[in-house]
Amino acid sequence: MTDVLITEFLDEAALAALRAEYAVHYDPGLCERADEIAALAPGVPALIVRNRTQVRGAVLAAFDRLKVIGRLGVGLDNIDVPAAEALGIEVCPATGANAASVAEYVMAACLITLRPIWQSNAAVLAGAWPRNQLMFNEVQGKRLGLIGFGSIGGEVARRALALGMAVVAVDRPGADPARLLAAGVTPVDRATLLATSDVVSLHAPSTPETYHLIDAVALAAMKPGAVLINSARGGMVDEAALAAALHSGHLAAAVLDVFEDEPLKAGSGLIGVPNLFLTPHVSGVTVESNARVSAVTVANVRRVLGKR
Repeated sequence: MTDVLITEFLDEAALAALRAEYAVHYDPGLCERADEIAALAPGVPALIVRNRTQVRGAVLAAFDRLKVIGRLGVGLDNIDVPAAEALGIEVCPATGANAASVAEYVMAACLITLRPIWQSNAAVLAGAWPRNQLMFNEVQGKRLGLIGFGSIGGEVARRALALGMAVVAVDRPGADPARLLAAGVTPVDRATLLATSDVVSLHAPSTPETYHLIDAVALAAMKPGAVLINSARGGMVDEAALAAALHSGHLAAAVLDVFEDEPLKAGSGLIGVPNLFLTPHVSGVTVESNARVSAVTVANVRRVLGKR
């Protein structure tokens, strides 16, 4: 009998600790095979997933003894949380464990778009010396606009301020602006953020209200030559509108780690878009964050199953 079913990759040390106490079925490719997950589900009290496993509908219903879902990350849009909670299942994200990793990704995105030193590599290797064509921008003095200011937004702000950026933010409705001010961040409204930020980075949760939050109207309102970074959730950006904004040159660049459809489908409108940098939903995944996220998730599962 399986105690813990794990459908996506887990740090080896955390996996070994879990196996020392429980019967573990570990198959990081199961996230792509919903029918097999459902077949393995009966009698299983603990499930550990990342963001690819869809825990809803027939898959969720197949678990007849499930007590806990450990989420190796933060976002919960791949889990039907209300349905799980109605069944008495505790859903446990690894809150904060990958915040530093995402924040570093955002700062890397700022650097590669504002000062893309990598562009000279081929020319220099070919014997050229294009100094006059490589006049880039400094990050220092630029304005970073954060849409959302949770733990990840706070980590991004701290690093950006250390690099000499000015940071403004829009927090969730009703949030106390004193939090932002204490962090050295200026609270602004969304219109001001879009119109004045050199870089806009998304850090809001996925909700019906944030779906296509950055649409054609929002993109047109952004400062000409600005950069958009999305390491939050793919549905927040209207990808067709973003492609148009990059093709027209209104935006200088965009960096996307998340997409409405993952992986990208053949013929995606993002293919061939200029100054668009894509990564496969890895902003929160580093060697270090994987160890932290895995350890937090395993601790959550052990707690719920009664192991201290």
